[in-house]
Amino acid sequence: MTTPTPEPGARNLVVGVGARRGAPLDEVLGLIEETLRGAGLRAADVVEVATVDAKADEPGIVGAAARLGVPVVTYPAAALAGVRVPHASGAAAAAVGTPSVAEAAALIKADELVVEKSIGKGLATCAVARRFPAVLTPFAVSGEKTSTPLVTEGPRPFTMTAMNPPTHPPTRDIESAGPDLRHHGDAEVRGENLTDLAVNVRTHTPPEWLRQRIAASLVSLAAYPDGTSARAAVAERHGLPVERVLLTAGAAEAFVLIARALPARCPVVVHPQFTEPEAALRAAGHGVGRVLLREEDGFRLDPAAVPDEADLVVVGNPTNPTSVLHPAALLERLARPGRTLVVDEAFMDVVPGEREALCGRTDIPGLVVLRSLTKTWGLAGLRIGYVLADPETVALLAEAQPLWPVSSPALAAAEACMEPRALVEAAEAADRITVDRAHLLAGLAEFSEVRAVEEARGPFVLVQLERAAEIRERLRLLGFAARRGDTFPGLGPQWLRLAVRDRATTNRFLQALDQAVQALPARTGR
Repeated sequence: MTTPTPEPGARNLVVGVGARRGAPLDEVLGLIEETLRGAGLRAADVVEVATVDAKADEPGIVGAAARLGVPVVTYPAAALAGVRVPHASGAAAAAVGTPSVAEAAALIKADELVVEKSIGKGLATCAVARRFPAVLTPFAVSGEKTSTPLVTEGPRPFTMTAMNPPTHPPTRDIESAGPDLRHHGDAEVRGENLTDLAVNVRTHTPPEWLRQRIAASLVSLAAYPDGTSARAAVAERHGLPVERVLLTAGAAEAFVLIARALPARCPVVVHPQFTEPEAALRAAGHGVGRVLLREEDGFRLDPAAVPDEADLVVVGNPTNPTSVLHPAALLERLARPGRTLVVDEAFMDVVPGEREALCGRTDIPGLVVLRSLTKTWGLAGLRIGYVLADPETVALLAEAQPLWPVSSPALAAAEACMEPRALVEAAEAADRITVDRAHLLAGLAEFSEVRAVEEARGPFVLVQLERAAEIRERLRLLGFAARRGDTFPGLGPQWLRLAVRDRATTNRFLQALDQAVQALPARTGR
């Protein structure tokens, strides 16, 4: 069954509002409008304002709904208290019986929280959720379809912000999950002559010595690939038994194998992060929970936010697109018997000393670490990565692979990149990227319009700025491609991701950014 994505202009937004007694109309309405505007949403798409029964006659809420032209819908506090919310408040629970009126009221009859709780300057709170449309499907009786359609709800993308158990069978319709999970940075530059800040592959790679090693492997193309040597090289590089290593056609294949081969009743993905893990899980028929890390917390992980019932948890470290490096000790707290903990370390070799890496650990239950050779060595077109896990998990994943999943040239590259001289070169590249990233952050700090996530430790920086979509288009006209942020769950249209490049390229980009910002009407001063 394919469920239509809500079309632009569809009235499908529910605004949840909480307010203390006496909150004025202009404050409540202003908070709602500011929240919608900040997320790139339209007031015209709101279908109702929702709140708790005790606030049914609150003039500010009633008046705001009237201004929006929608009804006020109220729910008993006991019903709202049963909705799991990301920002529970003991004070709210004591006052009205539910830990977050705005988020619970928005979610209780909706499908996905798209804007977490905003707090006004005075007495009001606001959150926004989206409903997915009803779907007409043929009603089946004894295996035969009748001509009488049955109206069902659209799939309920199971988000951590609600943590209500899914009430519908898992869906394969990835687009119904909200953001376009299949959009990646290469789409920003494909077929265009642009300076690439959208893709995180290191420039001027692969190096010549690696090209030669790959080219030398071409003489053996008539033989079926044999990964024995490459697998042993990866195991030696990480000090692990070879039985704990699985070679894959890039880290992306590993996500597909995990989704198809490992048991999971309640998988959860920590966002914002690389979207392919969730896309693979949904394609395999899983309902997927989301833990949305918050901007105000610097997108740092709180292990307590992950629900106890989650039996498969996926987190990036350092995380794409936020560039935040989570402490290893913090990630360890997510592990427990009966849970698979997947840590995507595709960018860990860009962190000097690979501090906070878990790839060599064998004492953490259920740990699965993914690595990629794509980014540092410029091998996106070759597809090579690997999984590090306990032998039983490796065996399960290997059974789900096709025969000869990794080509001979990719195996040659993997073996070469494990050699001592390659590790030294990667470490030197990590040090250069650290310096170049600091230069980029210093330049961005000169713009009052731009706010960068300062804890960046990866080869990219996440930035927030108003009218980012317009600036991104102006940058394209000036010859630069930046990665849009609104396809990452937990972000919105005001975010861009910028790859770290050498100082000369960064300086040219900063000049283009200055031109793009100045060209916008009603620009604030610098």
